[in-house]
Amino acid sequence: MKTIKEVSELWKKDKQMFVKSSTVAVYTLHLENYILPKFGEKASIDETDVQGFVLDSIRHGLSQKTVKDMLIVLKMVIRFGAKHGWLQYQEWSIKFPTEQKKQELEVLSISHQKKLMQYVTDNFTFRNLGIYICLSTGMRIGEVCALKWSDIDLGTETIHVNRTIERIYIIEGNERHTELVIGTPKTKNSIREIPISKELMKLIRPLKKLMNDDYFVITNEAKPTEPRTYRNYYKQLLKQLDIPDLKFHGLRHSFATRCIESQCDYKTVSVILGHANISTTLNLYVHPNMEQKKKCINQMFKALK
Repeated sequence: MKTIKEVSELWKKDKQMFVKSSTVAVYTLHLENYILPKFGEKASIDETDVQGFVLDSIRHGLSQKTVKDMLIVLKMVIRFGAKHGWLQYQEWSIKFPTEQKKQELEVLSISHQKKLMQYVTDNFTFRNLGIYICLSTGMRIGEVCALKWSDIDLGTETIHVNRTIERIYIIEGNERHTELVIGTPKTKNSIREIPISKELMKLIRPLKKLMNDDYFVITNEAKPTEPRTYRNYYKQLLKQLDIPDLKFHGLRHSFATRCIESQCDYKTVSVILGHANISTTLNLYVHPNMEQKKKCINQMFKALK
């Protein structure tokens, strides 16, 4: 038998052959920060141990999503250990506290979105262009930071999303450091083509012909900016424009919300966003109001007559 800590080291080495380095970094953070301090020296854990760990983590302010992600990692490690005869594995049935009110999605109001887009049009810089691109395409911050001029196709009027940039946390024994990594996007669905709107084309078309294809769009240099730096710039810009503070990811939410408000079909919005499945889009953005609910019920009764 081995301890969970010993098995986790062997599991990480195995995982490195099959998943992205950024994914391994996330697994490592879950292990180092939460799982190993609690279970590292144990050779077996039962349902009661895991249930207590879940409730304790939530009491200390972790979100249910984070705790569920940690359980996935813990289960993978234990299954790996059981497969090699180092640990015993038993199924758990874990209960989570009922979440009270569902958090409202944070998006720009239409007036604030117009204000931000107008400012970018009137005060062009490459960094500002990146914000306009996000509001026009729903791209993630890592994707827009990794966008090159070669990814913009004027002929088909599309943007090709095929890479992302992120700073990942590396733990190797006692050594800890961060690395800036350019790799493929979040999932295979995230590799996608997004049409360029007429408004965005007006900004891009005159520039594209003059630019070095190998340069990154929002720096217009061979070197990219990293998401943390770009996020700070964006926050300062909102402050300057007297727009309420909104996470950068809120630009993606704003784009998707405007698409849904404009009656775009959900599958198309899902594909543009690069979601792995349409249920993600539906759960995040589709919240029928009372008028739509009444209309639905009335239509059903009309069909009955």
